[in-house]
Amino acid sequence: MDQQQTNLPDRAISGVVVTTQSSADTGGLSGELAHLIPAAKAALLLVADAIRRGGADQADVVEAVKDSGLADAFASIFDAASDAAWDEHIAAGGDEYDFDARLHSDNLTAVGSDIRRAISPYI
Repeated sequence: MDQQQTNLPDRAISGVVVTTQSSADTGGLSGELAHLIPAAKAALLLVADAIRRGGADQADVVEAVKDSGLADAFASIFDAASDAAWDEHIAAGGDEYDFDARLHSDNLTAVGSDIRRAISPYI
């Protein structure tokens, strides 16, 4: 795997290494934001690894994920993307009644809603 050179060193935590990877792995993000995606992925993989190794009770982890609001935090990424897509459309002089532009924004909002439902604290 070809990795970009950065000024941030690799981080090794419980065998998971967080590095800056190709721009395809981060959706073409750059700067500080490009480091957040691999770090978030690594953090979630650490939780999964703790369950697999038997170091954490899976029921406790699942309850902690639900109680912590992780679903809302993840869904808020798609809510923000929806707002940004719509704001960009309007700023470019787009028609506020344009179905195709509205559909893109609404689809992003729907993803956020699906995530919230999938990790509902009531399941």
